[in-house]
Amino acid sequence: MHSKGQNLSLEEAVLSFLTTLSPEERLEKQQEVNRFAIWYGKERSVSRITAVEVEKYAENVAASTGDAAKKLEPVKAFLSYAKKEKIITTSLAPHVRVKQTSQKASSSTRSKQRSALTAEGYTQLKSQLAALKEERIQVAEELRLAAEDKDFSENAPLDAAKEHRDRVDARIKELQTAINTATVVGEENPAENLRVRLRSKVVLRDIASGAKLTYTLLTKNEANPAQNIISIDSPMGKALLSQHQGDIVKVIAPVGELNYQIERIE
Repeated sequence: MHSKGQNLSLEEAVLSFLTTLSPEERLEKQQEVNRFAIWYGKERSVSRITAVEVEKYAENVAASTGDAAKKLEPVKAFLSYAKKEKIITTSLAPHVRVKQTSQKASSSTRSKQRSALTAEGYTQLKSQLAALKEERIQVAEELRLAAEDKDFSENAPLDAAKEHRDRVDARIKELQTAINTATVVGEENPAENLRVRLRSKVVLRDIASGAKLTYTLLTKNEANPAQNIISIDSPMGKALLSQHQGDIVKVIAPVGELNYQIERIE
């Protein structure tokens, strides 16, 4: 179908893929596929993309979001299309995956680091913890009543009460850890309206391509890449934080250094 096949640039291959989709699918997938193209360089030949690079991209996405699988699905679909249409000769889609070891390592690292929370988020965690402690008292009563049945061999209520207790205890421990390791981010100074800070909505222009991107910066626990909400701890978030409108920021990517100008801060 593609006579020039592997001579296509990544940008051309992405456009070819998007034109095969329905309007609804195109709207759903184009942002993530375009982000993939910008990350590696839209002018690069598709044939130069390697499995190792694809795996690194997946790892980068996994490190910056809790919903990596959803964010990577459009990229996987694009690479499957490219192989089917013989735009590439190597099957790269299977390499778009989040390694379990990476997830565990990331989880372990997060548990040792202090996480940023807004005052509102911190208050919500405290409220959840208080409610669970009240529930724990009720669970103790459930256990006491169930234990009054001396036939432990077939005491379903006792088993259910124990499972309930274990679930509540696990959640209490999780919340206590989150609260104890949290750093509450205070309210911003209104005099710094043109400085990127927590909760800023930032409109960027890619210096190389002219493409525009919009991100909202929140904490790691509040990030949602599917809605263009990124963590202040992500590479892009760190590059943007404390910068001013009009500044040019640099983000290091596998393809090299990417440059963006901050066009507007809201």
